[in-house]
Formats: sequence, structure tokens, C-alpha cells
Amino acid sequence: MDDLTAESLLNELRAVDAERARRTADASLDARVQALKTWQQRRFADTYADLLAHPRYEAATQFFLQELYGPQDYRQRDAQFARVIPTLTRLFPDEVVDTVAKLARLHALSERLDTCMAEHLPSPAVDTAAYGAAWRACGEPASRQQQIDLTLAVGQALDRLTRKPLLRQSLRLMRGPAQMAGLGALQHFLETGFDTFRAMRGANEFLETVRQREDALARALFAGV
Repeated sequence: MDDLTAESLLNELRAVDAERARRTADASLDARVQALKTWQQRRFADTYADLLAHPRYEAATQFFLQELYGPQDYRQRDAQFARVIPTLTRLFPDEVVDTVAKLARLHALSERLDTCMAEHLPSPAVDTAAYGAAWRACGEPASRQQQIDLTLAVGQALDRLTRKPLLRQSLRLMRGPAQMAGLGALQHFLETGFDTFRAMRGANEFLETVRQREDALARALFAGV
């Protein structure tokens, strides 16, 4: 990753901080954003109820649900991204840093789109009709496609990491240094992602299912059906 790319990612993380600051200054907007995130997590659980009940795919679906679609506060993890990106491979291998970069891009984009939608919600009482109307008011079909693509790219990157025989051991050895460096949340994400995708024994079918359903959902929301 070159310096220009690193700076671009840092700018995205700064943009997330700016979004948070704007929400903090507007309690009503913040409440609508949190309600939106909670609704989206429930929607994801409903859309993938079959995968959540599938022994092979349950853990990966839960990982997406908690790490990519949840209403959790990721401030600590974001701050750790900001540390890792400039220092690149000081602690983590290049493949791991690339995975972190994809996640940072996805997070920045999702936060911006969530704020945009929340601005078009009349209240925190989110339902299907209000969600669809806010989605269309926000628009940005190219950004929505990028959001889906980045979600899948994170999954594909984690899947590729599982094919590196020595990487799991390397991650385990980095646990102590990462904690000392204040990178514990990031370390947890990487180890959990690695173990989850390794246990799935191939992510192609899982990720293709996510792509098909998210693409179909986006088309339906833009069409108002």
C-alpha cells in the first residue's frame, strides 16, 4: 500500500469521526442513526435466517451480523485502523493490512450512507416503508453497489487468509504485541474472522448467496417494491 492510498484511508476514517461529531451534536439524528443500524441488523438476520440455522454457515453469518451490520460502537477499532494504516506492516503482514484497508473503506462508506438515510427518516420508529423511502431519498446507487462489493471483498480477503498455513500461528504470536500496542480490538477482529472462515472450509457459496440477496434487495428498494 503506497503513501497516497494510506492517506486516502486515513481521510475516510477522519470522515467517520466527523459523522460521529455531527451526530453527537444532534441527539435526534443520533437516535435515528442508531435505530437505523438496529433495524438493518434485524433485517440481515431475517434475510439470512437459513444461513444462521446452517451448521456450516452459522458462524460466518454471525460474524457478518456482528462485525459489519451491527449497531455497535466501533470507535476503538477505528482508532486502531488509523494506527495500522500509516505504519503498514510494522506488526501485521501485507495480506492482513490489505484486509484492514478494505474493512476501513467499507466502514467509512457505510457510516456516511447511514447518516444520509437517517436524515430522511421522520423518527427513530423505523419500519419497512420508512426504510425504503429513506433509501430512495438518499439514492447513490453506485455507492450502494460499492458497499456490497466491499462487504464481499472483506469476506474474500478473510477466506484467502485461511489458505496461508503459517498465518494463524503468526496472528497468535502477534496477540501480545498487538495488545501492548493498543491494537486489541483489531487483533480480535482478525483472529475471529480467520477462525470463522477457516471453519467454513470455503466461502464461495456463502459469499455468492450474500451477493445475490443484497443485489436483489438493493434493486427492490430502489424500485420501491
